[in-house]
Amino acid sequence: MGKRDNRVAYMNPIAMARWRGPSQPVGPTIQDYLNRPRPTWEEVKKKIESKKKGSKALAEFEEKMNENWKKELEQSREKALSGHEGSSRKRERKKKKKKKSCQSSSSSSSSDSSSSSSDSEVEKKKRGKKRKKKKKHSHKSSESSTYESESESKESGKKKKKSKDETEKEKYVRSVSKKRKKNHPEDKPLSSESSSESDYEEEVQAKKKRRHEEREQTMEKAKKKKKKHHKKHSKKKKKKTN
Repeated sequence: MGKRDNRVAYMNPIAMARWRGPSQPVGPTIQDYLNRPRPTWEEVKKKIESKKKGSKALAEFEEKMNENWKKELEQSREKALSGHEGSSRKRERKKKKKKKSCQSSSSSSSSDSSSSSSDSEVEKKKRGKKRKKKKKHSHKSSESSTYESESESKESGKKKKKSKDETEKEKYVRSVSKKRKKNHPEDKPLSSESSSESDYEEEVQAKKKRRHEEREQTMEKAKKKKKKHHKKHSKKKKKKTN
């Protein structure tokens, strides 16, 4: 299947216009516009005068309308003022009546309030006393509970320490007695127990001394480090100032 030929023959528009010839005029031409009928100067003056007359009549009508409108406004103002005065008088009367009723009610309420205030003051005093008693009782109970809890905690700590010391003593005594039985089976058991207790006490004291000496050594080392750090810092400051 071959492609369809979509080509179109080229037509020169200028040549086509020449071939068609001059176009016929449609509508009025310039000559018709120039040759149109025009009014004379006298006719123009008459039209201007007629317009002025029409404007005068309109102005007179507007003036009459304004006068009528002003009259209506004055009448409505008078009516509004009279109604406002009447309403203001009624309001004043109502206010006076309210004041009188308030004064009478205030006098009665003042007597009632004085009696009620005295009663309320007495009730407040009673309530304050009760609250103070409750606070004191609660404070005492809290202090007693805290004291009891502290004492219980101290006693439990002491018991734990004692139990630990006793268990350590028993373990040490047993170990020493076993060693002595192996080395000296002919010795008496009583002498072995007393000697083991004395040895245990000596070891405990030696451990305490060692701990105290170690603490002193650590404190001295910390002091020396602080002094060295302070000396270095002071030297750096001197260098910066120089």
